[in-house]
Amino acid sequence: MGLLMLLHVLLVAAAARAPAAQAWGKEGHYMTCKIADGFLTSEALTGVKALLPSWANGELAEVCSWADSQRFRYRWSSPLHFADTPGDCEFSYARDCHDTKGNKNVCVVGAINNYTAALQDSSSPFDPTESLMFLAHFVGDVHQPLHCGHVDDLGGNTIKLRWYKRKSNLHKVWDSDVITEAMKDFFDKDQDAMIESIQRNITV
Repeated sequence: MGLLMLLHVLLVAAAARAPAAQAWGKEGHYMTCKIADGFLTSEALTGVKALLPSWANGELAEVCSWADSQRFRYRWSSPLHFADTPGDCEFSYARDCHDTKGNKNVCVVGAINNYTAALQDSSSPFDPTESLMFLAHFVGDVHQPLHCGHVDDLGGNTIKLRWYKRKSNLHKVWDSDVITEAMKDFFDKDQDAMIESIQRNITV
């Protein structure tokens, strides 16, 4: 198994096994990658560190929100963050993985496939550092339930609600509100303590 395929598998495993970390704002992405980082073999970790940009200081978790910050620079990447269905809760790649113009393979599942393939192919025209950062982010996104939601409510974005005393929407609650509230209520706003708690509850 290639180093980057191993990273992909470990990111999926960490996201799937972390019950308290299913909301994917900046904190959720950081936590997902921080947990996944702990599962990397020394060989895989060396391979990942070799691809990280200098500003990450050797930390995979530091790059995991990068893709969100690039939506305006890379406008084509916006539809790669989700895979919405027409409302039947059954994702069909052939039917659902496309953008609003009908271009195929444009969804978070397609992005994971494409960037995994790019990282496995040394002749790929894609920048390997950006491919790693996109892949790490999108594997997190696909495990946030409302990044695989319904077309008619834009993945919960149009479902307005109140989260405690604040106005919010269902997508934002999953993206960030759940994590920030849990971190405040149970971990005294200590992100490292929350990560350690999740790690202790992961079984492999």
